[in-house]
Amino acid sequence: MATFTAACVQINASNDLDKNLASLGTMIREARDMGADFITTPECAAMIEVGRKNIRSKSFVENEHPALAAFQDWAKETGAWLLAGSLSVLLEEEERLANRQFLIDPTGKVTAKYDKIHMFDVELPNGRSLRESNNYRPGSQAVLAPLPWCQLGLSICYDLRFPHLYRALAKAGAEIISVPSAFTCTTGKAHWHVLLRARAIETGCFIIAPAQCGNHYGKRFTYGHSLIVDPSGTILAEAQDEPCFVIADLCIMFWVCRVMPIFIRWHKLLTAIGTIK
Repeated sequence: MATFTAACVQINASNDLDKNLASLGTMIREARDMGADFITTPECAAMIEVGRKNIRSKSFVENEHPALAAFQDWAKETGAWLLAGSLSVLLEEEERLANRQFLIDPTGKVTAKYDKIHMFDVELPNGRSLRESNNYRPGSQAVLAPLPWCQLGLSICYDLRFPHLYRALAKAGAEIISVPSAFTCTTGKAHWHVLLRARAIETGCFIIAPAQCGNHYGKRFTYGHSLIVDPSGTILAEAQDEPCFVIADLCIMFWVCRVMPIFIRWHKLLTAIGTIK
């Protein structure tokens, strides 16, 4: 079967883990009741916190993480495939954390995980600087994982600005790429839609991008607008700026037959250009 229903859960996470998990659980169950087979959640799915000390104090090693255990329980309860967009994971012999994504099958088994590669280290026009790498260790490995319907490429938020990762995932066989995110309002308004649509078009993949939204206890503001985009760049489903979920039916075989020949020719052209001296 190459047709299935995907969902993006959009939340407004706080620094209260239990409250966030309650909200996630409710929307995951509702999305499953609406027919979703594959349910995705945003970056920082279980908590948004600020300050190195605060973030570390509310993070856990992977095998003791209450949020991961909750996702595994929801997968078994609902019978759906779940994507925990990212969780903050303590690492052995490392001061920094992993910003780690988890793919979970309907038995509750973690079938794939991915550590965010590209850190959000920026200087803002107002003079403020953001350094994700102060708190998180960047990953080093792109990840492709099988779903029952297709191959899934994993990415997180700021990865979106680096097209080489998406080309590599598509070349490796990805038919869908996840982009769970917590985009700022400023960059979201300017770049969110155009970058997601561009990644879909240039790779010939569906893009599934669940997002954080709203005012996070006055400390941070995120854009929302979770999107599901088809390989032509057409938006199949879009949330606005409030907590909710959106769903769309994805037909993989139709797009494999229509888009992949174009992508193969495009990749050959890029390879040829790369050999010019």
